Amino acid sequence: MSDTVCIESLDGQGRGVARFSGDGEAHGKVIFVEGALPREIVRFVPLKKKKNWDVAKMTLLLRESPFRVLPRCPHFGVCGGCALQHVDAFTQIAIKQRILEDNLWHIGRVTPRHILRPIMGPWWEYRTRARLSVNHVPKKGGVLVGFHERRSRFVCDMRQCAVLPRSVSDLLLPLRALLGALSICGSIPQIELAKGNADHTVMVLRIMKPLSDHDKDRLRQFADRYDVQWWLQTGGPDTATLFYPEDRSLQYALPEFGITIPFLPLDFTQVNHHINAVLVSRVIHLLSPQAGERVADLFCGLGNFSLPIATRGSVVTGMEGSAALTKRAVSAAMHNGLAKRTHFVTKDLFAVTAMDWAGTGKWDRVLLDPPRDGAEAVCRAVAELSTGVQYALVPKRMVYVSCNPSTLARDAAILVHEGGYTLTQAGIVNMFPHTSHVESVAVFERS
Repeated sequence: MSDTVCIESLDGQGRGVARFSGDGEAHGKVIFVEGALPREIVRFVPLKKKKNWDVAKMTLLLRESPFRVLPRCPHFGVCGGCALQHVDAFTQIAIKQRILEDNLWHIGRVTPRHILRPIMGPWWEYRTRARLSVNHVPKKGGVLVGFHERRSRFVCDMRQCAVLPRSVSDLLLPLRALLGALSICGSIPQIELAKGNADHTVMVLRIMKPLSDHDKDRLRQFADRYDVQWWLQTGGPDTATLFYPEDRSLQYALPEFGITIPFLPLDFTQVNHHINAVLVSRVIHLLSPQAGERVADLFCGLGNFSLPIATRGSVVTGMEGSAALTKRAVSAAMHNGLAKRTHFVTKDLFAVTAMDWAGTGKWDRVLLDPPRDGAEAVCRAVAELSTGVQYALVPKRMVYVSCNPSTLARDAAILVHEGGYTLTQAGIVNMFPHTSHVESVAVFERS
């Protein structure tokens, strides 16, 4: 059975949104149609039915959107890695901007005074970090290596990938042959890959059983032939150890600030080095740190923002929940000659109180770069101080780098409606082209 609808918009997952126009109780019910675009008339079949909404899949395109393009990747539609390859690139930007603005208004009841110019960069071969799943499937010829299929735990039968660097995409089939030849081919769940600014690729092989000597020889031969470095991971992230060869290291550069940041293959870094460099430049401009000012960089990671801020003469304190990342941020500061203007501490920023914040003293400017859960505790602490006798401790400017528009909107509501801040600027960062992932930057100021 197939029904017909006219698509009104896209949701945050890149699905077409329509309302059922038929008779009966279903009239007006929201339908999310995978593969459909605004202004299109499509036929669909239901995949999941709920009381107030359905999820469906497009089966026939009756009227095509002017924004539809031919996907570059032959696996698009099956592979779950991308959701928007069928949408014109600049329309993707407009869609993400609308998602950001809709979240800010509908969740936070805030509207930025000014919309920032979108940060854009390479559309293809941009992804320098990825987790590839591995599955031994004899019915499909052996081992599969790739992203999961859409709406499935199965690994997509990938033979190429348009968003991975070409050098990595070209390794997908050789990797399948290599892993299929190992004695533990059924006990390898995933490979984490990372690239720095150098050409070589680092791969972390998750293994559930020990490798044989013959397996290790095969890995060494593969590394020599394809210029990769192998790490082995037997348990959690802290068990990852270098295997072969030893004369390689990862780092990425922020040329505008004269900084290089070394990192380990399982450290958190942005997946798109080019966009990250532009993002850091934009954030430093928006934050506008001055020489001698005290600046807090919350959720600082390896010092991606802390170190560039320090080059402007500010005294920077980076706070991070991971002790391992804090330690490496200290090393990165020493590596770049910025140890005297930086200080890094390990702190649970999801449990910060107003009293904790007051105890850190006066901050001139604050940068937040939280994970998807956002920075609710920090924002509530700042808002509480803003309305109390210690309001002088509240920073005049806060720049918030977000990877989740809904938690940004929630936190923006706290800062604006409870803390007396104004949302002066906001805009998107297209860190993940062809996906529905929305990153953004927002600026909050208090008079």
